[in-house]
This record gives sequence, C-alpha cells and structure tokens, in this order.
Amino acid sequence: TSTFDLSKRSEDVIIEERSPDEVTYFGSVRIAPEGVNVMNPAFDITPLKYVDAIICEKGVLTRKEFLRLVKEKV
Repeated sequence: TSTFDLSKRSEDVIIEERSPDEVTYFGSVRIAPEGVNVMNPAFDITPLKYVDAIICEKGVLTRKEFLRLVKEKV
C-alpha cells in the first residue's frame, strides 16, 4: 500500500530522486541510449481532484470511500 498524507501541501513534500540506472537498465543490460537524461522520482503527487478511484488490497475504492478510510485511521 502507498502512503497517503492529506495534511501536507504538495509544495512542502520533498520527492526523492532515485538512480537513473533503475530505468535505463534491465538487470545488467542497458536498455536506454548512452547519455540519455533520466528523471526517476521515487513517487509522485497526484491532486485528489484527478483521482476517480484507488485500487488497493481493500478493493477498488471511490474517492469518497478512500477519504472515509483515511479519516478513520487518523
């Protein structure tokens, strides 16, 4: 399960940049051209207004169901 923190503003979140090798190699085989620029963020921030549903171990949750679950855990 991913982490959801509805208390933070997106501009306050620091997104870790992962190694470019994670997406330019498959095992030990390079699959991207040498010298290509790569951004590999560890996660993204998607505004809730763009989310119709969350698919997780609890099933497919609508935005309303998701918000209810998150508020129950707080």
